[in-house]
Amino acid sequence: MALGKDYVTQECSIARALEVVGERWTLLVVRDAIYGVRRYNDFLVHLGIPRAVLSTRLRTLTEEGVLEKRRYQESPPRDEYVVTERGAALWPVLRALGRWGREYVDTGRLRSFRHADCGGEVEPFGTCAQCGTLVPVADVVMVPGPDLDPAPADPVSRALLRPKRLLEPLETDAVHLAH
Repeated sequence: MALGKDYVTQECSIARALEVVGERWTLLVVRDAIYGVRRYNDFLVHLGIPRAVLSTRLRTLTEEGVLEKRRYQESPPRDEYVVTERGAALWPVLRALGRWGREYVDTGRLRSFRHADCGGEVEPFGTCAQCGTLVPVADVVMVPGPDLDPAPADPVSRALLRPKRLLEPLETDAVHLAH
């Protein structure tokens, strides 16, 4: 029996949120978008996601206002996916899920998140350990950790080996395919 796609019998905001972001690949697509991935082929190679699934997830996230599809080239037509305010509001969810994963599933130190203004580590609830500021996602710098593969095969993972501000476009050496 196939699982339903909604939770109409649930009177719960968590259930309603899962209708938007609860499918297997969705939060990983949002994570990559917050990390700065914007182009279809970059999502494809970094996630190892089937094309049909990626297309469906991007369409849903765009329809739900989590991502915005923007044309960056006219000939041939090519689009990118940019995180909206609604999408950026998922950052605390991703940060908390990542912290939970690091503590209870994978003890490796893959990335840390720092306050761009002072360099302090962003704590679990989003405040800077050094200056106490509640750090907005645009002021977070992602820093690669010691347990990341130093020579990953895909261009997105290679680009993520450099510190970068979240939400800023990721520059890769990938050949960008039209979508």
